[in-house]
Amino acid sequence: MATAPKSQVLRMTELVDYQEGSVVSRQITKADAGNVTLFAFDTDQGLSEHTAPFDALVHILEGEAEVSISGQLFRLNAGDSIIMPANEPHALRAIQQFKMLLTMIRT
Repeated sequence: MATAPKSQVLRMTELVDYQEGSVVSRQITKADAGNVTLFAFDTDQGLSEHTAPFDALVHILEGEAEVSISGQLFRLNAGDSIIMPANEPHALRAIQQFKMLLTMIRT
């Protein structure tokens, strides 16, 4: 998958489209230090509980999502962000269609 072009303005919400019954992702940039990925979730779609070895910043660009971190539920709307700590179980679910930017920083 090609990353987004560099040195130009990116309109994140336009770089990925919703697909019925699916989660769609597009890698924006990737480096040894981490990566940035754009996601579009259809209503009631999500990522099941899992862990990651690095902190991850989720920024909601549009819509509404439910994020679970170590069993605690958070409801996020457009403009909200949350950090999912490394090695803690987390999951995401679309309350309504939503797009998010995920930034993973490797240590």
